Amino acid sequence: MRVLGVDPGSAVCGYGVVEGRAGNPQFVAAGTIRSTMLAPGPKRLHRIHDHLLAIIDEFAPDSLSLERHFVAINVQSAFRLGEARAMAMLAAAERNLEFFEYPPNAVKLCVAGHGHADKAQVKYMVRRTLKLDPSLELADDAADALAVAMCHLGRGRIPNMVESVERSRPAAARSRSKVHPQ
Repeated sequence: MRVLGVDPGSAVCGYGVVEGRAGNPQFVAAGTIRSTMLAPGPKRLHRIHDHLLAIIDEFAPDSLSLERHFVAINVQSAFRLGEARAMAMLAAAERNLEFFEYPPNAVKLCVAGHGHADKAQVKYMVRRTLKLDPSLELADDAADALAVAMCHLGRGRIPNMVESVERSRPAAARSRSKVHPQ
């Protein structure tokens, strides 16, 4: 199976392509789609969309994966991110790719072994797992995109762990707030 992972952003959009099976992902490609800061929003989105279509056409993935949630303090940043995510979803739909989303904690768990890994830990484990040459430049956005793609491949190997991370936060919060009779 070949998976395209996308780390959406309106200024920098990361992409990563991996193939293989759970426990043995292989690096295919990674990079970033950069837009000029002064370009108006629609031109940025058009650039992201066109480049993602070209990447899909070149690498022929079976599916596309994204992180599900994003928390932003700045509402305008959240809107811009949502627009970039929509371009990835549209590209997947136009090329008839299966589309998957994963919570950030699930991606971190799959790649780094715990759901609260920081960016440096995720990038390190992406490099290590994919056996990337140290001389290969890997932007943070591309590493995040590879992590999302690897999560999709790894989902078959550890579905119960991933699902438990998805459920653990609300369940743990609820259980601590309950008063138990003695």
